[in-house]
Amino acid sequence: MTLPVYYDRDCDLAVIRGKRLLVIGYGSQGRTQALNARDSGVSDIRVALKPGSATRDKAAADGFEVVTVEEGVQWAEAIVVLTSDEAHQALFRDQVGPNLRAGQALIFAHGLSVNFGLVKPPADVDVLLVSPKGIGPRIRDIYEAGEGVFCLFAVQQDATGEAKAIGLSFAAALGCGRKGILETTMKAECESDLFGEQVVLCGGTRELVTTAFETLVAAGYPREVAWFETCYELKLVVDLLWERGMSGGFEKISNTAEYGAYLTGPRIIGDASKAAMDAVLKDVQSGDFVRALMADYDAGAVDLKRRRAVLADNALDQTKRYLDGVAAAANDNG
Repeated sequence: MTLPVYYDRDCDLAVIRGKRLLVIGYGSQGRTQALNARDSGVSDIRVALKPGSATRDKAAADGFEVVTVEEGVQWAEAIVVLTSDEAHQALFRDQVGPNLRAGQALIFAHGLSVNFGLVKPPADVDVLLVSPKGIGPRIRDIYEAGEGVFCLFAVQQDATGEAKAIGLSFAAALGCGRKGILETTMKAECESDLFGEQVVLCGGTRELVTTAFETLVAAGYPREVAWFETCYELKLVVDLLWERGMSGGFEKISNTAEYGAYLTGPRIIGDASKAAMDAVLKDVQSGDFVRALMADYDAGAVDLKRRRAVLADNALDQTKRYLDGVAAAANDNG
C-alpha cells in the first residue's frame, strides 16, 4: 500500500498561523518545533513547562512566554505534546485533561500514549499525529537551510471537521512540506517505531556491534582494530545505504565485502533472529512492552537506571575515548 503524500502546495499555513499554539515541553523536539513554527509565521506561541524546569530559561531567552501547563491549555487552541511518552499519562490526567474544552486540537509527535490508552482524549477535541522523522536539532538545522525532513501524519480523531487541515498546516510550519508529509495511522507509526527502535536502531545495532567487537577482542585482535572494523566504519556503510539504497550502496563497496555479506548476513540474521523479531513485534502490538515501560516508570525507573549504569563505561566507549585522544594529539602537534 502506498501512503498519500502531501507537500507545501497541499497545506494552508494560514490555518496554524491563526491558532493560539501551546508547546508542552522544551527539549530536543519542543525547542525545534516552537522555533520552526514561529519562523513559519505562527506568531501566538507559548511554551508550557513545570516549575523549576531546566529549560525554562532557554525558552524565555528564545523569546517565548513560559506558562504552566494548566494556564497554557486554558489559553490555547492547538496543543503540541512534546514531553516524554512515559510522562503523558500523569500529565494528561492531572493538568491537560481537566482544562481541555471542545474544539481544541491535541497534536502528538508519537502515537504511544494514545494508541495504548495511556491518554484518552474526550470525543469533542481533535487528536492528531505530526511526527517529523529526525532528531530535533538536526530538524532545525535542515529547516534553517531551507529544506525539510519527512513527516508521518495521522488524524486519530476529527471532532471539528478541520483536523486534517490543522495537522497538515502544522507539519508544513515545521518545514516537512518541503520534503513530504505521509499520511498513516497512529497505530502504524507507534508500533513500527517501537519495533524499529528495539530491533534495529538502538537495541539490535548496539548488541550486534558490541558482540562483534567482543568476539574480535576475545580472539586476540587489538581493541583499536576491532573498534574500527565493527563500530567506526558502520557509519560509512549506513550513510551509503541511506543515500543510495541497498543495491546502490553495495555497488560502492568492495567485491570482497559484498560477497562476504551475501554469504554471512543470513547466518547472523537467520531463523532464530527472525523468530525473535516476531516475538518483539507481538510484545509491542499486545501492549506488553508499554506495560513494562510504565511499570518501571511508576517505580522510579529503577530498571532503566540499572541498565543504564551497566552500559556506562563499556569497552567500546573506552576504545573510542582512547582514539579520540590519539586524534587530539595529532592536532596538538600541528
